Amino acid sequence: MTSHDAHAGHDHGPHDHETCASDGHDVHSHGPGHSHAPANFGKAFAIGIALNVGFVAVEATYGVLANSMALLADAGHNLSDVLGLVVAWIATVLAKRAPSARYTYGLKGSSILAALFNAMFLLVAVGGIAWEAIQRFGEPAPVAGKTVMIVAGVGILVNGLTAWLFASGAKDDINIRGAFLHMAADAAVSAGVVVAGLVILSTGWTWLDPMVSLAIVAVIVWSTWGLLRDSLTLSLAAVPPGIDPDAVRGHLEGLPGVMALHDLHIWAMSTTETCLTAHLFMPGGRADDAFLMSAAHGIKERFGIGHTTLQVETSADTVCALAPEHVV
Repeated sequence: MTSHDAHAGHDHGPHDHETCASDGHDVHSHGPGHSHAPANFGKAFAIGIALNVGFVAVEATYGVLANSMALLADAGHNLSDVLGLVVAWIATVLAKRAPSARYTYGLKGSSILAALFNAMFLLVAVGGIAWEAIQRFGEPAPVAGKTVMIVAGVGILVNGLTAWLFASGAKDDINIRGAFLHMAADAAVSAGVVVAGLVILSTGWTWLDPMVSLAIVAVIVWSTWGLLRDSLTLSLAAVPPGIDPDAVRGHLEGLPGVMALHDLHIWAMSTTETCLTAHLFMPGGRADDAFLMSAAHGIKERFGIGHTTLQVETSADTVCALAPEHVV
């Protein structure tokens, strides 16, 4: 078996034959849950992190000076984004590590752990922001609206530029797409802070500052909930979003000579690469290498699953221990 192309395996007994296709290094994405070799966005990560670290320092400083909870909330959000970019970058690097005797998939699953960490960290951070904002309603404080507008305006430029750095990969890599959408959302949040500063400057409504803070919290929770849900399900070896297991089952059952299918498993090797294993019952005779490689290629082309392992069973007299649906 190689890590680049589909090859037929050797016989494991009189009634089974296996093949493995692991194309995670050279396939292209066709939608959510499809395999893709992550592009090198190291430079984009480095620039984005540097820009956002500098902006977080400026925004937090002026948030204190201007007594703006909205600015401090946005600074906290941007700080979490910096951490998220760092973790995502580290996971991208780790995912390229070669397999070992102990980590037979390499460290590709680190991208799933990174997503789970980022989701949990964001939810903890917004809890503190929401608490402080609620307290501000009871004890309103004057806010320097002009300062808020200027600093948040800079945030639009910084977050917008960072989002642009990841725009070219947003279509093909769900990890890069997540970074792009997150930074684009930050630019939109900063725009909301600018609007709040303008209204405060015009009306003196200081209560609008904590209100905007809570709105920012709502945006973060809304975007983070999906990340938390997906990262949790992927960490539990669930079928990745965008792949219909019933459609996969139907495709395999429709292959020439296949009479039945059992022990079908589809799970994420990483946030960009998917694995599949299944047992095919083919009483008409042993499948040859051409059939096995064609089946793996069809699964990759239709569902984007680049690491397929199939076991063929030919005798009805030999009952596979994994045939019952409740057996894993």
